Amino acid sequence: MQKVLGLIGGMSWESSAHYYRMINEQVRDALGGMHSARLLLWSFDFADIEAMQRAGDWTAATQAMVEVARRLEGAGATAVVICTNTMHRMAEEVQAAIDVPLLHIADPVGEAIRALGLTRVGLLGTAFTMEQDFYRVRLAQRYGLEVLIPEADDRAQVHRIIYEELVQGQVLDASREVYRAVMQRLVDNGAQAVILGCTEIMLLVGDDDATVPLFDTAALHAHAAAQHLLSPR
Repeated sequence: MQKVLGLIGGMSWESSAHYYRMINEQVRDALGGMHSARLLLWSFDFADIEAMQRAGDWTAATQAMVEVARRLEGAGATAVVICTNTMHRMAEEVQAAIDVPLLHIADPVGEAIRALGLTRVGLLGTAFTMEQDFYRVRLAQRYGLEVLIPEADDRAQVHRIIYEELVQGQVLDASREVYRAVMQRLVDNGAQAVILGCTEIMLLVGDDDATVPLFDTAALHAHAAAQHLLSPR
């Protein structure tokens, strides 16, 4: 029998819906027939989380994440997945609060990049993910990666498009061109690949939009989640 996975979603639900679909597809493909994933989903009202992020109230945000992780564990989850990159800022606190594993989003990303023998990568994401060190340091320390981030104006554009468009279900061609240009500037600065380090970015750009490999964090994380469900107890 499958394990039970606890998903912390709603940040935003646009990408959480893709997690749900991708995990279920991979379980169905592995087990066949009418099989689907055994999932518990807690979906935040993202307006509440976004207000905490904007205010820099990471203490309240951490408390909210810890509370939900404990609820999922109490409901039977054998592992927990945070369906967003930014809220891995408090991954250590969440893991310390529960006895089941937290499947960190940066780990399958780092493993996939290292498997290709790459060492210098660009990172796109929210301003929090790009500018704070919680994500870049994990990739550097665990996977030996040098992580490049865009210049300040590019970071502001990348962040704005995520919050004003992608999390609200808007996918605009003009914004795709902005991301293409930002990614190319990262490549020009030596990036061998680019991490789509926000789980909504995959809604906007894909492999055809860059001259180097793109690493879709949502897809890689969902795959790791499905592998947990399918692994022996």
